[in-house]
Amino acid sequence: MKIGILSYHFPPEPAFIPGSLAEELAARGHEVRVLTGFPDYPGGHVYPGWRQRWRHQTHSERLTVRRVPRYAGGDGSAKARMASWLSFAGSVALTGRRYLGDVDALYVFQLPAVTFAAAGLLRLLGRVPTVLHVQDVWPEEEPDRAGEARRSGRLDATLRRIYQEAGAVAVTAPSMRDLVVAGGADPDRVRVVLNWTDERIFRPTEPSRAARRLIRRDDRCVVMHAGTIGVRQGLETAVRAAATLDDRMDLVLVGSGAEERRVRGLAAELRADNVRFVDRRSPLDMPELYAAADYQLVMLRDLPELRGMVPGKLQAALSCAAPVVASAGGDTVALVERARAGLSCPPEDWAALADRFWLASAIPPPARVDMGRRGRDAYLREMSLRAGVDRIERLLHEVSALAATTRR
Repeated sequence: MKIGILSYHFPPEPAFIPGSLAEELAARGHEVRVLTGFPDYPGGHVYPGWRQRWRHQTHSERLTVRRVPRYAGGDGSAKARMASWLSFAGSVALTGRRYLGDVDALYVFQLPAVTFAAAGLLRLLGRVPTVLHVQDVWPEEEPDRAGEARRSGRLDATLRRIYQEAGAVAVTAPSMRDLVVAGGADPDRVRVVLNWTDERIFRPTEPSRAARRLIRRDDRCVVMHAGTIGVRQGLETAVRAAATLDDRMDLVLVGSGAEERRVRGLAAELRADNVRFVDRRSPLDMPELYAAADYQLVMLRDLPELRGMVPGKLQAALSCAAPVVASAGGDTVALVERARAGLSCPPEDWAALADRFWLASAIPPPARVDMGRRGRDAYLREMSLRAGVDRIERLLHEVSALAATTRR
């Protein structure tokens, strides 16, 4: 098949889902054409050594990547984000018809940032068979700003249109199906395709001495949270829970984010000496840090839009055979419990999480290893690169065949 891929981000940005999908589809013999922007994530500035221009294409066997300019403001404001989204949509409109006009099927890596570009491209390409892989339904913003975006109706209306026009809608968690159906998708066209992680990096390993020194102080149980310290995670709950177990376990937060100052301030206010902060590390370092800790903490706040979301750190932890403590609702907890890969509790309940921390510290190391092994098995079976690309490839064939039958 000739397969088009539309993605707002693409490697060398940390966008391993569209990047690995493109590589794997090309390796399976398909001709793949990617339409994306110039790399600027997460700082909002184009990477050093790159210069935005109109005619930028790279080729490898069966894989072509075309990059188009977009606004790179870098200040992170809502206006700057919207300018980036709309400028990307305009660039896609100018180049998409000629570049992707003859594809057999189109795959859209659907984030809020690509919504307007996807809607314009589908209008330009007519009835091209499309698989929409929905990653998120709302921008990651403060709740009041997200509410303003919803009230405006602009994003909602555009999403509804592309849900209805797509031949198939893939969602990254079972509960997200309800959200996209409520948003206008045909229930018969919605399929669950769980995300995978970068398996070249995230795999079982042994911790180095440096990793142990960074993560551990002594033989106490260590629960580690890796990634964004933001609004969605609600890590204040974890700090309050850990503060009650000062003599029993350590909570190590690796990363940074908009809420870091608030979380650090709470830890200082509670005099939680067992809560420690480690600066953001390269993804290449993370498997050893996972191995140095006893558990990985996966947290999401109790918000309706997050119940149908599975954060990428869960796949990374399971792929590394790391046992998990999950403080979340919906599908995240369901996946952990079904795999018997760790402990879980309701979101935003510090007392319940403190109980899980206490139990985690009491579980013997061999039982923790068994949890990690079961999680790894579940990842390979349900969330791996091979399993995910198999499902996407099947959907691309299905929508293409259905479109051909309809034309005949």
